[in-house]
Amino acid sequence: MPVTITPYIPRYITVHLGAPGQNAENVTVTFPDYIKNVASSEIYPTWEPSALRANILAQVSFALNRVYTEYYPSRGYPFQITSTTAMDQKFIRGRNIFENIERIVDELFDDYIRRQGYAEPLSAKFCNGTTTTCDGLSQWGSQELALQGLDSVSILRRYYGDDIELVMDAPVQDIRTSYPGTPLRLGSRGPEVGVIQAELNRISQNYPAIPKISPVDAIFGPQTERAVRQFQQIFNLPVDGVVGKVTWYKLVFLYVGVSGLSELVSEGQRFFGFNFSVDGADANGPAGESVLLLQYLLSILAQFDSSIPFLTLDGIFGPQTEQAVQAFQVSQGLPATGRVNAETWNSLYNAYDGIDTTVLSQDILFPAELQGLGNAPEVFALSTRQTQYPGRELGLGDRDTERSDR
Repeated sequence: MPVTITPYIPRYITVHLGAPGQNAENVTVTFPDYIKNVASSEIYPTWEPSALRANILAQVSFALNRVYTEYYPSRGYPFQITSTTAMDQKFIRGRNIFENIERIVDELFDDYIRRQGYAEPLSAKFCNGTTTTCDGLSQWGSQELALQGLDSVSILRRYYGDDIELVMDAPVQDIRTSYPGTPLRLGSRGPEVGVIQAELNRISQNYPAIPKISPVDAIFGPQTERAVRQFQQIFNLPVDGVVGKVTWYKLVFLYVGVSGLSELVSEGQRFFGFNFSVDGADANGPAGESVLLLQYLLSILAQFDSSIPFLTLDGIFGPQTEQAVQAFQVSQGLPATGRVNAETWNSLYNAYDGIDTTVLSQDILFPAELQGLGNAPEVFALSTRQTQYPGRELGLGDRDTERSDR
């Protein structure tokens, strides 16, 4: 369950060589080697290339969904996937890999399927189509369609629907656990708090005793603490209002379950939206969360461009943010001033909008003055564009919600 909304390709994946609760060995292999093993175990190398490609894309997507949703870690298991076809995909330790499958996997291991408008890799379930049938891809059926001349994407759409799309060349990185590493409690702020709030609000649809949190503002206030306490009470956790590791992963487990993210037919995850509002700023100073939003966009782009350093989302335009801005400007052929004028801001938005990340504009509220509506700090309107330029240049020393002397 990611804190950011950008799925990635893990460098390594740990496979449990048995059913989840079975006493069996865990083996860690590179993700491409895992897919090569699965493909060589699940399908025939003599099949048509388009059938092989369709099956491999389904296998990649299914495995990535397991990683993305932290399906097994949220249940307390120290692995990402199992080798049993009853739960996951066939993996045979030490098996030989077919040469043509190896070539295709090397080409496709960083591509995956998703529903249009959703963030998570599709839980692209499949079966052989002869001895077993399912709602997902039929392996033998995909070969029949390939013999009829269908390409791999057309085959996938026959089984998963016309609303799927391919994400290509996703970033490769080490597996990151979603838990931030330290407990979150009253007074905590940041994206992880926003994740907690969004998860609690969704879980509360199925468990109405959990109070709704409004707005989802990434600030751990009394309202969030009350919701956490009620969640802990319902699910027999220590009721302390603090989100430690156990509570965090119980939230992940319930959120994935109620939203069906690990199912072929799920409600889908788009974006954990935040309501950006003016807090104590007047019309002459920097309004709202402009620096925080800048940092958020840079942090997403950093996952696709290794020249952009990762940075802390703290709403303070310090040297770390300046360095990230300069790196982005260099990558875009802009003057590397480290300051964010309208040209840099719009280039940043365009780069963000062009990557495979989906953000719904209706999830973010912007102060009216940032939309050119005059001095109306109490008026909020939906932005048709997620990242409006705040109307003033941002640079070293700027802070959100504080007056600027510039």
